Amino acid sequence: MNMDEAEAQLVLAQELSHYRNYSYTKLLSLIDDSKTFERTSPSGIKYQIEIQVFFDDIKAKRDLRVLGAIDGGGISAFSPLCDDFIMAPDGSFVGE
Repeated sequence: MNMDEAEAQLVLAQELSHYRNYSYTKLLSLIDDSKTFERTSPSGIKYQIEIQVFFDDIKAKRDLRVLGAIDGGGISAFSPLCDDFIMAPDGSFVGE
């Protein structure tokens, strides 16, 4: 099955929403601990998702960027859809 980009974006947003509920401290503990897993969408497509947490500015070591990437295997693995957010130490979201 081919990747449905609209559906994949929804699946990724759902996964990222879990991370948006984490505290800054919890996200900080996930730095350098990339998570890769599969989710099957309601339409039956299997998606691979990768979530990474890292400092948005490695020199400042302040704000955390949470980056999610999703693909449906095959050719889409070479160009996954991505989404992210940045959390400041006070728990606010930068740029939102």
